[in-house]
Amino acid sequence: MLTVNAIAAPSATEPLVRTTIERRDLGPRDVLIEITYAGICHSDIHTVRGEWGKVPYPLTVGHEIVGHVTEVGAEVTRHAVGDRVGVGCMVNSCRECENCKAGMEQYCLDGNTGTYAAVDKDGTVTQGGYSTHIVVVEDFVLRVPESIPHEAAAPLLCAGITTYSPLAHWKAGPGKKVAVVGLGGLGHMGVKIAVAMGAEVTVLSQTLSKKDEGLAFGAQHYHATGDPATFETLKNTFDLIINTVSAPIDMGAYLSLLRLDGTFVSVGAPPEPLPIQVFTLFNNRRSFAGSSIGGIAETQEMLDFCAERGIAPQVEVISADEVNDAYERVLKSDVRYRFVIDIASLR
Repeated sequence: MLTVNAIAAPSATEPLVRTTIERRDLGPRDVLIEITYAGICHSDIHTVRGEWGKVPYPLTVGHEIVGHVTEVGAEVTRHAVGDRVGVGCMVNSCRECENCKAGMEQYCLDGNTGTYAAVDKDGTVTQGGYSTHIVVVEDFVLRVPESIPHEAAAPLLCAGITTYSPLAHWKAGPGKKVAVVGLGGLGHMGVKIAVAMGAEVTVLSQTLSKKDEGLAFGAQHYHATGDPATFETLKNTFDLIINTVSAPIDMGAYLSLLRLDGTFVSVGAPPEPLPIQVFTLFNNRRSFAGSSIGGIAETQEMLDFCAERGIAPQVEVISADEVNDAYERVLKSDVRYRFVIDIASLR
């Protein structure tokens, strides 16, 4: 076992602390990655605070991981020592169900193995990327193109693929009107990717405080949802709405913005249920859907897409000692637009 430095949550109510965790011995198809940067996702906060269910404390979170390969198992063929690689929200799946065989491991019928807080194939609890090293089976390690700035690459492994997957699935592109709800870590990536796909993009945010930034990311329109007139003005407008916020919203109001056969997709995950009046769906034959990250092949496709088009998240790099403050700032929406931990500060 390899003992490495890490940051962990001792409980749901205590601050995260520096500690050490163990990584498994390298198996024949495993890759040892020296982590350079790890993004902070709102999911990390929900998890460590026990908002999404029981948590196996102490727990190291983090599923936006980028680094370099330092060692490979004897049977590894996909990666070599020195490669720049990334790890996202899952580190394994059954590989045998119809969804896995279709390249959609995120929907593994046996349940994919999350990068943290999951039970790994060896029976241990997975520990995430707020650490100096991680061991992952080669099939779940992504190639990170060199053209993507190193410190900005990590959030693509969650925020990037979480927005790319529904935009690709529902065919955002020329002639499509797409709205992105929220301009945070997920939302700003959704805007950049939808614009690059050729869609006409509108940002729907509570206020106009980020309007200049949203337009700078390529959005053609920006509206404040705090203004009731917005919902009247935009009624029956959009082919696709991507909801990135992790808070309750008025579903009836947002669904009314969809045109014929339009779809509202949630990628943000509020702990509370979202009530829906079914008659709102009857109008315009609207659909309400959810989307969860992406499969490994699609995640690689997203990384290559972003590299080719010069797309990267806006990040604020912090040290390991600033993580607890960063959590509080995320909860206050005080970040532009993703915190990334410089793991060198943890060594």
